[in-house]
Amino acid sequence: MSKETFYITSPLYYVNDVPHIGSAYTTIACDAVARYKRLRGFDVCFLTGTDEHGQKIFKAANDKGMTPQAHCDFIASKFQELWKLLDIKYDKFSRTTSKNHEVIVQEFFNRVYKNGDIYEANYEGLYCEPCEDFKAAKDLLEGNICPVHKTKVQEYKEKNYFFALSKFQDRLSDYFDKNPDFIQPSYRKNEVLGWVKEGLKDFPISRQSVKWGIPLPVDTSQTIYVWFDALIGYLSPLLNDGDLVNLENAMKKYWPSSVHVIGKDILRFHAVYWPCMLMSAGYPLPEKVFGHGFLTKDGEKMGKSTGNIIDPYELINEFGTDAVRFYFLKEVAFGKDGDFSRETFINRINSDLANNLGNLLNRSLNLVNKNFNGEIENTNSDLLSLKIKVEETIKSYEKHIENLDLKDALDVVWQLVDATNKAFNDNAPWKMIKEGKVNEAKACLYETLEILRNISILVNPFIPSTSVKMYEQLGFDSFSLTSEWDCLGIGKKSQFFKVLEGKPIFPRVEDKMQKAV
Repeated sequence: MSKETFYITSPLYYVNDVPHIGSAYTTIACDAVARYKRLRGFDVCFLTGTDEHGQKIFKAANDKGMTPQAHCDFIASKFQELWKLLDIKYDKFSRTTSKNHEVIVQEFFNRVYKNGDIYEANYEGLYCEPCEDFKAAKDLLEGNICPVHKTKVQEYKEKNYFFALSKFQDRLSDYFDKNPDFIQPSYRKNEVLGWVKEGLKDFPISRQSVKWGIPLPVDTSQTIYVWFDALIGYLSPLLNDGDLVNLENAMKKYWPSSVHVIGKDILRFHAVYWPCMLMSAGYPLPEKVFGHGFLTKDGEKMGKSTGNIIDPYELINEFGTDAVRFYFLKEVAFGKDGDFSRETFINRINSDLANNLGNLLNRSLNLVNKNFNGEIENTNSDLLSLKIKVEETIKSYEKHIENLDLKDALDVVWQLVDATNKAFNDNAPWKMIKEGKVNEAKACLYETLEILRNISILVNPFIPSTSVKMYEQLGFDSFSLTSEWDCLGIGKKSQFFKVLEGKPIFPRVEDKMQKAV
């Protein structure tokens, strides 16, 4: 029996520069969802990758004295390097300079062209090179300044091929009506509905002046516009080795995607352009487009020019992969803007991971090792007080993560951590042992270990390395992706523990920078 598929994508990141913390944040979130779905038994395909064409790439390469392809190869390798450091387990890495991608893009273009939705015309308007997008005068700041990049847009005039976006106005509106959850969160949907209500305008999908791109099949003097090209990068890597390179083979298993996870700045391309392109080509639309917010640092927008940046490599090197993953997924409500501050980061790690979770694991294991030779069994199920709390947590966690409420999913797990800490301290099993209440002490310790086992499974998508360390200290040989989810709940795996020595899974963090001052 074949498994149900789940296809999630991060954006294809533009290779004008090395990856930054914003790209890392999006990809960590996608990885957490993909890991959760694997735990649930889905056949998961998680795609990330790089968008490698366009004038901006050509210019960035030229500025460094490199060929565009050499520049793309270098930056793509930096993304792959960082994803490895962040323990991101992607299944497909899309590169829009791959030969397969070029073939798939040209086939897609030809389908849309033959359907009468591409035509040739003169274009005159305003273009923002950093956005790789055309701008309406009303959307610009005074002096024709792009509100995103704070740079002046260019006057643009040339003969291009256009996609007849306006033809899909009613079809797209009707699709939104019939699929109210297509755009998430809901406040992003309102933004998109506003654009559609203003009226969809045809847009050019080729360039005469840009040579670094895929040649237009019907006119090789032009290249395909970078966004028309890049969106098809969600399809081209789905080919299996040995497949004939065509759209039918690319889309046979995982398409349509379950969710495209993107930054809110590229929402229009994914929620308006892409659905209409797919409608024209006669293909099914993605099930969901989720636009998340931006990250700031110390309350201010990040930027190299101001020096207000977070270097993901430095952060990982100082605090470790799981600490970085945990902070961004626990601190920031996925979908909304979020802020990073060093002080909050350290406090979050010390409070939630070192004090609450790590300390509970360490104390309970030490008591079992010291008093019961590392072995504990369930002596009396009637003495287990948190069984219902655990079941409620699992249901709530599941609901939140299915809705991509990643912070809320972690919050309910930490409410269970807090409740377990409270019960542990209130019951005081160390006192029970001294008072001769051995069965009661064993029941308390067994329940604590069982909850920690459940927690190790629930946190696995978020902090995978820590999850496995917890699991192993609790005496289990290996964390199995295929069976652990079915063992959630008190007593679902074993009535007996043979634990290892407790070692801190998250030692407290000191702020070295503050100490140096």
